[in-house]
This record gives sequence, C-alpha cells and structure tokens, in this order.
Amino acid sequence: MRVASHFSRGLAPLVLALLGVTASAKDVVIHAGTLVDGVAPAPRHNVSILIHNDRITAVEPGFQTPAGSEIIDLSTQTVLPGFIDCHVHIAAKLPSQVNATEDWLTHSELDRAFDGAVFTRAMLQQGFTSARDVGGGDDTVAVRDAINAGKIAGPRLWVSLEPLGPTAGHGDPRNGLDAGLSHPGWTNGIVNTPEEARLRVREHKRRGANVIKIMPSGGIASTGDDPRQQLMTDEEMRAAVDTAHALGLKVAAHIYPAGAIEAAVRAGVDSVEHGSFATAQTFALMKTHGTYLVPTLTVFEVYYVAARDHPELLSPGTAPKELANDLLPKQNFPLAVKSGVAIAYGTDIGEGDHTMEFGLMIAGGLSPMDAIFTATRNAADLLGVADRIGTIQPGRLADIVAVPGDPLSDSAQLQHVAFVMKAGTVYRQGGHATLAGAQ
Repeated sequence: MRVASHFSRGLAPLVLALLGVTASAKDVVIHAGTLVDGVAPAPRHNVSILIHNDRITAVEPGFQTPAGSEIIDLSTQTVLPGFIDCHVHIAAKLPSQVNATEDWLTHSELDRAFDGAVFTRAMLQQGFTSARDVGGGDDTVAVRDAINAGKIAGPRLWVSLEPLGPTAGHGDPRNGLDAGLSHPGWTNGIVNTPEEARLRVREHKRRGANVIKIMPSGGIASTGDDPRQQLMTDEEMRAAVDTAHALGLKVAAHIYPAGAIEAAVRAGVDSVEHGSFATAQTFALMKTHGTYLVPTLTVFEVYYVAARDHPELLSPGTAPKELANDLLPKQNFPLAVKSGVAIAYGTDIGEGDHTMEFGLMIAGGLSPMDAIFTATRNAADLLGVADRIGTIQPGRLADIVAVPGDPLSDSAQLQHVAFVMKAGTVYRQGGHATLAGAQ
C-alpha cells in the first residue's frame, strides 16, 4: 500500500498537468491589443488583464509585466469574455448526417454521453466556456459533472434533463412510434396536471437538474404536434414555474405562438426559447416582465437545409413543418430587435458551429457589439451568474477568448477563435488546441 501511495503521489503532478489543472498558485497577464470586456459600449486598446489562478484580479491600461507572471501576448488580437450558449443539446447530431428515428432508437444514454463529450470539447474550442443544455437526461448530468471534475474538457454546463410537457406534445418521445414500444425513461418529462408538473420539477432537481425546461407549445421537429398551439395549461405552467423558483431553479420555455408566449410570461418563465411567432405586443409584455428571448436562429437554418436536401432523415412527417416554418424566425427577428426585449445567445444544436448565431442575429438587425453582449453579459444574467462570468473585470472567472481581427467591423472574425481560456486554464492558443483542450 505504501508503494501504491508513493506511485500515486508521483503521478499526481502529471495527471494535473494533463487535465489542465494548476497544482499551485499561478499569476498570468494577458496583453490585449483590443479589449471588448462585456461591460463598456466601446472597446479599449492596449490593456493588461491580470489573472491569479482562476480569477481576474485587475484590468489595467498599457502592457504590464509584473515580476513572476506568465505573459500571454494577444497584443495583435481582439480579446473578449468567453462565449455562453444558452440553448444547446450537447449530444444532438446534425440532422443532415443521421436518420433521427434510427439514431434515437439504436443509441443509449451511454452513447449520448460519449457524443456529448465530443461535442462539448468542440464547443469549448469554438470559444464557448459556458452553456445551458435544455433537454437531455442523466447523460447530460454525467457530462456536466465530468467537466466540473476535470475529467474531460468542455464548457461549464447548466442542465435541465427532459423537457416537461404533455402527452403527445413536442417533448413526448413516443410521438410517431409504434404504440407498443416503451422505455422506462420516456415518461420522465410527461406532465398532464399541475400536480405532475410539481412532482416532475422536484424529481429533476433530485436527479441533478440546475435549470428546468417546459414545453408549453407544440414544436417543429416532432411528429404529430402543432407548433401554433398551446399544449400545456396555464395552471400546469404556473405549477412548474412556482416549484422551480422555490427550489432556486430558473425556467426556460420552448414556445412559438404569441398567445402561449404571453401565458408563459405571465406564469413567470425566465426565458422564451425560439418565440418565433411573437408579435410586437408579445415582445412588449416580455420586456415589461424582464423575460429573455433566446431566438436560436441557427437551428432553423440547419433544419431548413436538412428538410430541403434530406427530408428522409428527419422524424416522420416533420420535413413539411420545417419547410413551412423555418424561414419565419429570421423574418420575425428584426421585430424583437426593434422592441428592445432582452436577448440571450442560443443555437439549439450540439454538433456543429455554435458561432453561426452571431452572423444570423447581426443580419437580423443587432449591432456586432450587441450580438457579443447576447453571448456574454446577457447570457450570464439569464443564467443568474453575472457576478461570476460574462464580463472581463476584477473578481470574475478568467473566461477569456480572442479572435485575430476586429469583430466589430468584421463579424465573421467571431467564427475564428484563436485563443480560449476557461477559469485560468488555456485550452486553445495560436489557433490550435493545447494539451488541456485536446483531452
């Protein structure tokens, strides 16, 4: 046993190094040529960001070189807070690559956990140091906890487990399948009464959820339901929201039609996901209540192409719904921008390019700076952690990314992240994954 103990102590520094974990205090200074800090409405130039271990300790003018500090030279780049994607499905594959029904029925939660590990590593390399998974299962909890423990690389995660909604609604896994098929986990999100809503929220909390997702309306990528109908009752929504808030959990609501959005906002949801058929009146109500919009323009772009080019791969009967509805969110987004409703960044994908949303929102009327704010300070505020992440200022976690050019004049730069630091550990540098980022 003494030999094993000595062996373990000898391996500890190597293991820590491989996982990107510092075993002792470390001081780092980043020389930022241009800094978009997530706070100021305009960038600053030639700035030093001082970091001790995992935290930012100071942001000072000029290029400082304190004795004993490691210097990271980003003096020719634009430095920003780590990006936050508020609507992901970490194990979701691109719809143009797999048959949705076959993949769902032939893969287990273990398979999805491994997919999630791969896709979250890619997310981190794209500059996303935090993300919110709104619709997984025990696999998403396992991936989140593995990231937190330093076992795998990825963004820190908030996870909701299965979305809560009614029988035959958007979140019912049995839609379109043989009625004789069953699985023990397929009822984990089914809610048909206010009492069931309260129970499911409490169960999800017990199983590790740190956010709750509800499905008040039908959806597009599911068989048999109507995206223009409210399917949860007002009472069911209120029961879910009140229970979640009592447990300290925020609530994200997948909703399309205006009436259902307004009912959910009055019930107290914290964010409306998609919100594609909202009206000026809807956005005004959301603004009054401080409800965030997470528009997820990326997923509609991705699914429209899949429905047009590979309809046979989508869930039965959903390609016509995609073709009829997927162009509408992009057309409606300028109305949201004009309304002044709070917007947080979200893509609704797992595999794929999570930076697509920047360009889509900018094309829809957001300025490049405001688009960056949606993925930084706004997203952190929605998650309830604006005191920890989302900006580059003293006391915040050192979540920092950099792009080669000026994203305020060329937003495509946001798709070319060259540097990624999460909580003081560098996962990407010089446009390549580091040892910590490649694990």
